[in-house]
Amino acid sequence: MNAEKTRVVVLGSTGSIGVNTLDVVDRHPERFEVFALTASTSVDAMLAQCARHKPAFAVMASETHGKQLQDSCKAEGLSTTVLWGDEAIEMVARHELADTVMAAIVGAAGLAPCLAAAQSGKRLLLANKEALVVGGQLFMDTVALGGARLLPIDSEHSAVFQSLPQDPKDWAARIDKIILTASGGPFRTRDPMTLHQVTPEEACAHPNWVMGRKISVDSATMMNKALEVIEAKFLFGVAPEQIQVIIHPQSVIHSMVQYVDNSVVAQLGTPDMRGPIAYGLSWPERVTSGATALDFSTMAGLSFETFDSEDHKKRYPGLDLAWQVLRAPAGSTAVLNAANEVAVAAFLTRRIRFDHIHQINTETLNVITPETPASLQDLLALDQLSRRAAETAISRLSA
Repeated sequence: MNAEKTRVVVLGSTGSIGVNTLDVVDRHPERFEVFALTASTSVDAMLAQCARHKPAFAVMASETHGKQLQDSCKAEGLSTTVLWGDEAIEMVARHELADTVMAAIVGAAGLAPCLAAAQSGKRLLLANKEALVVGGQLFMDTVALGGARLLPIDSEHSAVFQSLPQDPKDWAARIDKIILTASGGPFRTRDPMTLHQVTPEEACAHPNWVMGRKISVDSATMMNKALEVIEAKFLFGVAPEQIQVIIHPQSVIHSMVQYVDNSVVAQLGTPDMRGPIAYGLSWPERVTSGATALDFSTMAGLSFETFDSEDHKKRYPGLDLAWQVLRAPAGSTAVLNAANEVAVAAFLTRRIRFDHIHQINTETLNVITPETPASLQDLLALDQLSRRAAETAISRLSA
């Protein structure tokens, strides 16, 4: 390890965010080096990453996959120390030699290592929506107490962050509202009466972005935008009523901030996650990302749509759940996240229909009234309780 370089931990290195992070790191070998990588089950992909980046640690989620990787690394003569399990993932996230942690583990499973990195005062690049959605104020308090530097990597929140003054103390007095843009997903013009026929393959075919299956389905239902509304509330300290969502099919404007004088500052770019990743890694400086530059001469125009039309209300009923849970007891955001993870998994395995996802989410919110979570254990218990309630709702549908 070179003390003059920024040592990077990538949680979820074999997913799309992780792969793009390593691509940006590769472009700046004089500035960054990989300290640790973690993955769930993709042993072959992790082995290739270990061979290329030579991290000090590689961690798999399970013992089975960890031992497979360990044997493979030994056979290849790699010096990387291979570990496995939740404790090992948290260990590399808080390791004293690590400087920056890219949090790209999908789902509530990413919450514990995110908290570990926050407690240890790391630069925490947050691509995991669920850490904020599930952790809420508890997560933000941990960031503050640990002295961590939290930088958003979602393209929308990165765009907002880039459009704000550098000093957070200026935000409350200057911001009128935050405007999050949404592409509308693959079904923006589809007859909402046909959504019950949607297949997993159709839902995963996003028109602009290359993403994992779960987040692609969330984009199709607009639940990803609901989660982003929740994130924005905690990240930027605004009231839920100060957050607006508009459809912008071209995905050129990634989000905007409207100030109290009604001027609007927007961040534009091609739909390439390497842009916000590079900004998070290098902030407050900027480095090349590999993303293609915008060519304004080829743009026919930028268009916008509201969610007020009757068709959009039927097409994206889950979006309003964001404001609903933000007005509900603390912990309700965690309930929504857990229900949605279970429902999306059930849809991807063809246990339920596409339009049932919203039904499962609302039914779970109706039966779970959380108490304010005071610890990680409270959050994990609430997550499990909500998952069981969602599974019960799915069972009733399947009966």
